[in-house]
Amino acid sequence: MRIVLVGPPGAGKGTQAHVLAKTLSIPHISTGDLFRANISQGTPLGLEAKGYMDAGRLVPDEVTIGMAKDRLAQPDAAHGFLLDGFPRNLVQAKALDEILVEAGIVLDGVLDLEVPEDEVVKRIAGRRLCRNDGAHVFHVVYNPSTTEGVCDECGGELYQRSDDTEEAVRTRLEVYHTETEPIIDYYVQQKLVTTISALGKVDEVTQRAVEALENRKQQG
Repeated sequence: MRIVLVGPPGAGKGTQAHVLAKTLSIPHISTGDLFRANISQGTPLGLEAKGYMDAGRLVPDEVTIGMAKDRLAQPDAAHGFLLDGFPRNLVQAKALDEILVEAGIVLDGVLDLEVPEDEVVKRIAGRRLCRNDGAHVFHVVYNPSTTEGVCDECGGELYQRSDDTEEAVRTRLEVYHTETEPIIDYYVQQKLVTTISALGKVDEVTQRAVEALENRKQQG
């Protein structure tokens, strides 16, 4: 299957993308991974992106699109893929259409993870990371540490990232509503969108997603 995964920050896209890609035996292609791979490999697009990032500027759409086009042309994506974080705006969505037309393939579906805005703020603003090891992540409500402010794993100090504050999260949501949400309407017009609730346990959301994709495959 060829799928685009969309949803606001805090919807759990990364987690679901990883599980779904494994379940469907297709590569998970995220924008972050595209950037990291191209920069680490020193590709022309990677060097260009790094220049913008080092200057604190946004990477232009054409650079991101170029990376996505190269990645989709790799052998492991020939029989399917799951895109996470791309496309993130209408320019990228239309460019993806052109890439797929050139390749003679079409999208099978767009999976929209729906989460109430207040829940997004609660999820992200409650995250706490360990200063010693960013891999140790806690949540003041859903996964609190035994001792407040102290990592259960190593005893390190827990902290809140600057972009995880409520004010920062609401700003990120505004960007999502302005830039990314319009692609949902764009894909609705193509009858590609299936919306599911991203509330509940990870495995519950995964089950909903798998069922939604199976239904779409049967209908397609």
